Amino acid sequence: FGLADWLCLAAAPTFAAMALLTAAYDGHDMMCMSGASALTGMAPMYLLMAGFHLAPWLRLMARRG
Repeated sequence: FGLADWLCLAAAPTFAAMALLTAAYDGHDMMCMSGASALTGMAPMYLLMAGFHLAPWLRLMARRG
């Protein structure tokens, strides 16, 4: 693996950790709060970003399998 390969693997766990920290510490940004829905705010956005960055992890698991 080169540096770029390791860097792309860092995105999904970073966004997942940010989602957990945001949800755990109730760190809401007033610009992102719009109602009482569970689908609004920063935590769901971080989870979506983590999901979109899972492709390098899936490729890595497919190579080892």
